[in-house]
Formats: sequence, structure tokens, C-alpha cells
Amino acid sequence: MATAHTLFHWGLYEARPHESGEPGLGRWRGDEDPSPIGLADRLSDFDVARIARPSVRRSVLEQGPGARRDLRGREAFVEVDWEIAIKLVASELTRVIAEHGNASIFGGSYGWASAGRFHHALSQLHRFLNVIGGYIRQTDSYSLGAGRVLMPHLLGTMDEIMGGMTSWDVMERHTELFVTFGGVPAKNAQVSPGGAGSHRVAGALRRMKANGARFVNFSPVQSNLDVGGEVEWIPIRPNTDTALMLGLAFVLQTEGFTDRAQIDRYASGFGEFLPYLLGETDGMPKTPEWAAAITGVPEETIRRVARDMASSRTMLNIAWALQRASHGEQPFWMLMTLGCMLGQFGLPGGGFGLGYGAMNGIGSPHVKLKGPTFPQGRNPIDAFIPCARVTDMLLSPGERFAYNGGVHTYPDARLIYWAGGNPFHHHQDLNRLVAAWQRPETIIVHEPYWTPTAKHADIVLPVTTSVEREDIGFSTREGTIVAMRKLKPAYGEARSDFDILAAIAARMGLEAAFTEGLDEDGWLRRLYSEFRRDSSALLPDLPDFDAFLEAGVVPLPLHDEGVVYLQDYRRDPEAHPLPTPSGKMEIHSERIAAFGLADCQGHPRWYEPAEWLGSARANAYPLHMISDQPERRLHSQLDTAPWSKAGKVDGREPIQIRTEDALARGIASGDIVRVFNDRGACLASAVVTDAIAPHVVKLSTGAWFDQPGSIEQAGNPNVLTLDIGASGLSQGCIAQTCLVEIEKYAGAPTRVTAHDLPHLVAAATVRPIIHGDPKEMTELAFTPSPGRTS
Repeated sequence: MATAHTLFHWGLYEARPHESGEPGLGRWRGDEDPSPIGLADRLSDFDVARIARPSVRRSVLEQGPGARRDLRGREAFVEVDWEIAIKLVASELTRVIAEHGNASIFGGSYGWASAGRFHHALSQLHRFLNVIGGYIRQTDSYSLGAGRVLMPHLLGTMDEIMGGMTSWDVMERHTELFVTFGGVPAKNAQVSPGGAGSHRVAGALRRMKANGARFVNFSPVQSNLDVGGEVEWIPIRPNTDTALMLGLAFVLQTEGFTDRAQIDRYASGFGEFLPYLLGETDGMPKTPEWAAAITGVPEETIRRVARDMASSRTMLNIAWALQRASHGEQPFWMLMTLGCMLGQFGLPGGGFGLGYGAMNGIGSPHVKLKGPTFPQGRNPIDAFIPCARVTDMLLSPGERFAYNGGVHTYPDARLIYWAGGNPFHHHQDLNRLVAAWQRPETIIVHEPYWTPTAKHADIVLPVTTSVEREDIGFSTREGTIVAMRKLKPAYGEARSDFDILAAIAARMGLEAAFTEGLDEDGWLRRLYSEFRRDSSALLPDLPDFDAFLEAGVVPLPLHDEGVVYLQDYRRDPEAHPLPTPSGKMEIHSERIAAFGLADCQGHPRWYEPAEWLGSARANAYPLHMISDQPERRLHSQLDTAPWSKAGKVDGREPIQIRTEDALARGIASGDIVRVFNDRGACLASAVVTDAIAPHVVKLSTGAWFDQPGSIEQAGNPNVLTLDIGASGLSQGCIAQTCLVEIEKYAGAPTRVTAHDLPHLVAAATVRPIIHGDPKEMTELAFTPSPGRTS
């Protein structure tokens, strides 16, 4: 019998039985550097905090929709059977649509969800909501909010850029100097949306080093670039990279390293930018001395690196974290400008990249293909928000906001339907979100686990995980298409999102529109058949569906000679224009200038961040907190797993602090510390190190929100982060703009309860209030659910 496989965002794994007979997961033989996130002796190890049955917040059953919203996150849940749960959800959707219209339903569903192409919660939920008349949608992402809005004006969409970036194999052969702003964090490159194949980043970096490449890393953190050898780490104050790049650009321009004719051939607007760079428009030349005062990087270091860049085949790189900041558009814009001035774009091993290390697929040598896609249909509702503005929408319906050159209005969301995500992980200023979360009348959540989002819901529907169902795994440029097999029975009474939504659609008389008469197997066959048909020119030998299931993993083609970003454009810009108004790289954007935004003008600039180490606020909160992606999980996924727990101290996340900063506060490694500002406070476990810049601390994201009182207990940095938009252009999240203070915790810390189940009871005779069905109103009698109370 063929080996069964499954695919997660963090990798491809083979089923291997544990000695007990339980299913487990081992490394896929084609992965040179498998992520330990998904390795499991027993799949049951991942079942901590699973949701066993449909559950409804007690006040909602007793009093009806909207009751005691102030108790969300703190009240017991009643376990009910699926028939009642489906009736409740269908009833509430029907009521809200009748009373407020579809433009009052917020289809959250932001998150990575399943790696499978069919059982993808966002696609499933959005198709369902479109079938019932539409919903309030989200645009962009927390990860790349500023970049996704900005770059189409300057260069192309982020998907086009990421899909075309120079491949690692080309850089291994040709790159002499790799200069990165924010590192190349291999922990981030463990993942790809849709599933990572062979993890290539760590090996590629080592091969580049072995072939003689030099590495320079401007970053507040040393550990985010590991090449198996020497790296020049240059500490920098967070949120000041644009100033640093301006200083580098000043050297290139004033020391004769730029070719104005070449710049004007490939870029528009350099003439508008140059007077700013030289200080002619504001009286402030962007000299290395000027940049040093802002960034903390020595003036002579800036000059030396700029000269080295000009005399070597140089690849410039920027981490996505830099645009998750106040004025986050500017470092991306300035990196493109610096790369244009350096003039090596389109050459093998030279140029620039936006996010090497951000995901495994970036820099892949594989041909870009469009994978199987579950159709979502058309949303007839125009209402939307930038995804990081959820709290603003809930607190300020009707208020106007600027976005990408337009002015829009926050809709009035009366019902939140969320699947495949955890806003209590990825949103900023969680205390503000908790207050906003009380505003909607109803919150419905699909979840496998009792996450903070599930605990703050009204109706919770348990869903299967990807190892409990069949699916098709595919990720752009990852080199494989995978038959994801069911490896274990569903936990408790969990169902797939598709089965749940099909049942609700049936209750609402819309089953045929949602399912199109197909069950899970029928949809998988249809999706695979369409992919096979559409990719036949590149994949003429792709097997039929049954042979695909037998094979398990089917390899996809490589480029013949690797990928060089902008190569065709460099050779003939007239024949291969860029998708911008000028057809060129836009150093100055007339379109953005016409928007008239004070905080994002027509060319890259240094803007002082909302809070940073150079601001007066640093007198009260003198440490800049970096909240990076975690090493031991994907965002908050599998926080309950043994691998994630092993990286904690008594259930709390570690926070890195520099030696002299720790000594000044009487803090030693292993101490429980209170991290705080005027937005909130959390507890974490101190790690004292010299591998972090002065006055910087690092607390990774992903600890499940656990705040029974005034202090968050598990080390979730988003009780501290700032919840305002990057600018009026993008409204992207600015999690990396955050000042804090730290002190040794004097009290006795309470036990972390983030992974505990909520208090659960079962209804002995439950016939709750169903909208439009008065005969179903009755009193409720509650009895404990054996084995399910906590």
C-alpha cells in the first residue's frame, strides 16, 4: 500500500504509525530541512483543547441573541446537538439579514486555515456567505498590508513580485554580497500558504556562503540570519531603516556610483526624488551623518557598505516586518529606489527582493502554476475594511476612513461569522479589541480548538483538522501537488466546514446553490480535473485523480535556468513594460501624490514613527518591542502542541532583553517579568542575551491570549501593540511600532489557563428560541456534561 501523506503550511509529512498503533507523522523523504512544527509521534498529541461538540454561550440560549455580550470570554458554554446548532445559526442569519441586511454580516475568516485547496475555511465560508446574499469583506493582510497596497503603484502586485523574485539557485552561483534589512528569518521560511514542500532557505544560504558570498544584516536582532558562517550584523534602531537607506543612497549619488541615464530609462520620478535626497527641498541632506543620528548605525559603516554594494554583485533584501510599522510603505518604496540607483536589477544574483525568508516559496526555482481553486462566487455587497481595522469598524460604524486614494465608511457589523483564523492572536491592542468585541449582536465561530476567539464567541461549531479529512494540497512554486489523506477519525462530533455550511444552507433552502449537488469526493474530483485540464500545456503527464491518490505526491516542473527578477524588463523595457502608469519603476508616483496624503506623499521619505526610541515617549517606555513570528508554531497554530510548549517557561513565552538593559532592571534569565505600557501588560520569561540591539526586546507572537484580570498571563505581545493604520494609503497594521517598559514581576504569577477548556455544561432538554419558530420556545434545564467540565 502506498504511503499516506498530508500537507500543512509548515511542510509535507508521511504517515508513520506510533508503536502504540496510533497514527503519527514523520519527515517526507523529499524535504532537505523539515520543520519540527509538524513532526508528531502521535497525532493525538495535537488534540489538546479540542472542541468536542457544538457549544452555545449560556446567556444566548437563556435569553436570545445579543444577551450579556459583556460576558463573552468569561461565560460557560452549553453543549448542544448538531440539529439545534444548525437551527440556531440559520435562524440568526435569517434574522440579521431581515432586520439589517447582508451588509451587516462580517465574514471574518482571516487566517491560514487548512493547507488543503478544498477544505480551506476562508473559501468555504465566503462561498456560503455569497450564496446567502453577501457580506462585509476584508482586503489585504496583517502580514503585508502596507506592501500590498503600495507596490502595485510602483512595480507590480506583491503576488507578481513574490512569484518572480530571483531564485536561490541563481543567487548561489552569482551573488557576491547579500545586504538585508531585517534578516532572512529561516523560522518564517518554514511556512508557505498552501503548504511548504522541500524547505530550501537554510540550505541555500549555506551554499551561498560556501560559494563565497558575503552577508550584511541591518537588524535589531542578530539571530534572524544564519548562513552557517560569518555574517556582519549591524544593529539598528527599529523603524529607522528608511533613513538608513536614504543615507546609503546619498553615498551612491554623491560618490558617482549611479548612472542617471540608466535610472531614467527604467524608472520614472528620480528627478522629483533627488532634490529631497540632497536636501534641496527641505534643507536637510540625507547624509550618512544624518542617517547615523536617527538609526544608531555609525556614519563610516554606512559609507563602507554603500561602496561595497556598488563594487559587488549585490542582492538587496527587506523583511516584511519592516512594513508592519508606522509609515510602513516607506522602507519598501526606498528599497526599490535604492535597488534602481544601484542598477543591478535584472542581472543574475543582483537587484532586490521583497521578503526572502518571509515564506518558503519565495525564491523557488519551480514554475509558477495556479492550483485547484474552490470557487467562492461573487459578493454583491460593496462594504469592506482593510483587514487590520476590525476594531475601528466595530467601535466606529459610520465613520469615514482613507484607503488607497479613496474615502470609505465603516459598515455597521451586527453579526460576525469567523472561520479559519484567530483575531485574538493577530490583531493589535487586544484590550481595545475585547471592548469592541462586545458590540456585535452575534458571533459565530468555526474552530477545532478552544482558542481565545472560540471562547469569545456566542455559537461555536467544532471542525475537523486536515488530518481528519481528504483534500488536495498545493502551493504556488513549492514543486508538488499532494493527495492529503485522512489519517485519523474526527475528534468528538467535529465536522468539516463544508458539511457544516451545507447543512446551514439546506436549513435556509439554499443547499443546491452551495453544494451544486456534489459531496466532498465529488468536489475533490472536480477541482483536480479542472487543474489537470488548465495546466495540461505545462503538465501533460499529470495522472488522473485515482492515480494521483495512489501516487500521493506528484512533482511539478522546474525552470530550466532559474529565475532572475526583472530580467526581461532590463533587456527590453519597451517590449516588457511594468504594470504601472508609466510602465517603469515609479520612484515618484504621480498617482500617490495626487491622493494628497500628508503621511504618504509622492516619493519615499523619512517620517518619524508614531512612537520610537527617538521620541519623547521613550522617556516613559524606553524599550522598543519587536513582536516577530514564532519559531515553534505558525502564528498561534499548534500553541498547545508539545513542540510549542517546550519553548515556554511555565506556559509563558520567553522575551529577549540585552544584557545591559537587564542589569539596569535587576533582571536575570528565567525571571518572570512584567512587560507593560499604557495599553496593557503581560507576563513573560526573561532571556538575557547580547544578540539583540540596545534598548530593544523581542517577544514572539502566538501565545494564546489569557487575561483573567489586568495582566495577560501567557506572554501575548498584542496586549501592548499599537492599533492605528500605517498611513492613510494602506491602513496596514503597525505591530512593530511599540514602546514598552519591563520590570521583574514582584507578585506570585498565577497559572496560565490559555489552553484550558471553558466551563461546559450540557442541556438536558434544550429547545432554544429559534427565530420565526415560536413553538420552539421553552425553558432550559441544565445538567453537567460528564468529562467535559473544567
